[in-house]
Amino acid sequence: METDKIIGIIASVATAVSLLPQLIKLLKEKKSDNISYGMISILFVGLILWITYGVMKEDWIIVISNSVSLLLNILIVIFSIKYTKKTFV
Repeated sequence: METDKIIGIIASVATAVSLLPQLIKLLKEKKSDNISYGMISILFVGLILWITYGVMKEDWIIVISNSVSLLLNILIVIFSIKYTKKTFV
């Protein structure tokens, strides 16, 4: 395998699992106090564009790694909404 492909795979895996610790923490603590929905929204746009770019270039490393990242981010949003403290006035 070529060196650039190996570097691409390692970078993709690292990027794809970078939010796994956040998801694990969220599931353990069941608190979503410090989640930035603005950051996640911008990240969603970027990931969707990377997936689109990967499909257009037929680069499945980009498609798969960014799809995993998108899935992890969707799970973070779902669980952060689920664990948001409800305050009633």
